[in-house]
Amino acid sequence: MSDFVTRFAPSPTGYLHLGHAASAFHVWDAARAAGGTVLLRIEDIDRTRCRPEYEAAILEDLAWLRLDWQKPLRRQSDHFDEYQAVLDTLRARGLLYRCFRTRREIAAALPAGADPDETGFIGRPLPEAEERSRLARGHAFAWRLSLAAARDALGPRFAGLSYVDESSGTPRRVSADPAPFGDVVLARKETPASYHLACCHDDALQGITHVIRGEDIREMTAVHALLQALMDWPQPVYRFHPLVLGPDGKKLSKRSGDRGLRAYRDEGMTPDDLRRLTGLP
Repeated sequence: MSDFVTRFAPSPTGYLHLGHAASAFHVWDAARAAGGTVLLRIEDIDRTRCRPEYEAAILEDLAWLRLDWQKPLRRQSDHFDEYQAVLDTLRARGLLYRCFRTRREIAAALPAGADPDETGFIGRPLPEAEERSRLARGHAFAWRLSLAAARDALGPRFAGLSYVDESSGTPRRVSADPAPFGDVVLARKETPASYHLACCHDDALQGITHVIRGEDIREMTAVHALLQALMDWPQPVYRFHPLVLGPDGKKLSKRSGDRGLRAYRDEGMTPDDLRRLTGLP
């Protein structure tokens, strides 16, 4: 057994589709090639959209794909106290602030279709008296990581943020600039920990040495490099695999109407058939 440890981390907000299958094949293929281990993590931090029946379907689909993982799996909703401890640490260091602006308010000031969480929003803390007043009136807020405070905390290390990318087969260190993402959200009332925070925390906790993810998450890795530096978490090596595209050239997803794996299974297709559909040997 090698020291290669990777993970597959779906969110149970719907059924696995062909894009998920492609990602899973890339993860398990890499682990097998390295004689390593795959961990399964259920990223169910969004309690408004995640459903137990979708988690059960994920396990069923992975078993059908003949993919196994080291037990037990990690379910993020069981560990909100751990993520809260990280938030408390960052807040104590002056790196977080409460942002009372809603996603709708932020989106209204952006070009049509822009994602309020990925467009470099920069906010600022409210005066203490106004913040207390809003809290007393029950106003919702998000905890945002102050990019300016993070830059000050890291000093020269901020400009040198980077990660190792071995997508091409040869490891190379590439620069990571989180500035385009602005003050990212690390928690909301309905989501006690953001994907960024929970993902980076769990990768460090579980000893993940290699993260294998879709090409569409490459740029977002800069935010993770920032969190890893701020928390002194070990940094995995990253690999980015090609996406499965639909006839329109866009990424297949649940939102774009990609069918669930069970539909292929019901038609009599095999896991090997799905591998060919994803372009894998």
